[in-house]
Amino acid sequence: MPSPSKLQLRKLVGIGNYQFGKRVGEALFDKKVQIECSRKTGRIRHVYLQGRLIATLKPRDGFIALTPAGAEIILDQTKSAPNVVTVDSSVEDAIREGGDVFAKHVIKADQVLRPGEEVIVTDEHRTLLGVGSAVLAGHEMTAFKRGVAVNLRKGVDESGLSEPID
Repeated sequence: MPSPSKLQLRKLVGIGNYQFGKRVGEALFDKKVQIECSRKTGRIRHVYLQGRLIATLKPRDGFIALTPAGAEIILDQTKSAPNVVTVDSSVEDAIREGGDVFAKHVIKADQVLRPGEEVIVTDEHRTLLGVGSAVLAGHEMTAFKRGVAVNLRKGVDESGLSEPID
């Protein structure tokens, strides 16, 4: 897999900064990342770090879809990670295995979250549980007591977080 060109790296960092906030793009996409491009269009599709898939660029809108490995990098590299939803420890196992997050289990959510945005789901101790997409706005997640708050794409137990991708 090739390393990205300067232009491709700048694009990845720019999208990361736009989507998650200042300096997050730099933390997520350093010079050691490798990319896989679409054979048909030549656009960036997958981003790897040390053989592990950390992000995918969605072809429909060009935004980043994180993997648990990518979310772990953001949590490690930032003091107050953006787009985080914290859930009650009673549902920790269900979410690790890929279950959706219901509003009644949300303890804290980034108040600027909007529906459709990429979300990092953690427990009360800031341990990563999964990644997905917001169904409700951040302030609604903590106010509502019914309904799905986050559609989980990958839980850490179903993702093979510790296994490298070939």
